[in-house]
Amino acid sequence: MATVRLSFSPAPVHVRTARLVGVAVARRAGVAEELLDEVRLAIGEACTRAVALHRQYGLPDLVMVEMSDSDAYTVRVVDRAPIEASVGLAKLPPDELADESLTDEALTTGVGFALLAGFVDDLQVRPVDEGAGTEVRMVWPVHRR
Repeated sequence: MATVRLSFSPAPVHVRTARLVGVAVARRAGVAEELLDEVRLAIGEACTRAVALHRQYGLPDLVMVEMSDSDAYTVRVVDRAPIEASVGLAKLPPDELADESLTDEALTTGVGFALLAGFVDDLQVRPVDEGAGTEVRMVWPVHRR
């Protein structure tokens, strides 16, 4: 079992690196080739959401990404934004998400959950164990050779 941990400042430029590393680790872990696009999109969306929340709240904290390949390929993306920010936007109806008064960052975080649910069959979103923040946990099956 291998675990890879990344931490990066909340800047959009770092999302691409997280996606590239995430797909490389997924491939090495044994995720089926046909699922790698989903892995890339899901990691990118989860990291973009975390970066947007950090920027929206002016948080200098690092975005944390952890990838492990025990019985499945699991990716955790952790932000440090207030939990009500994540949960509140995730529950907005589509007509409110279309409200022009929402900032780009707020819209990104709200739409992010809907997109993630489309990319990942095993998706969990929950408050972090300590302090403020949200953990987005995504799991894909692996096939050992």
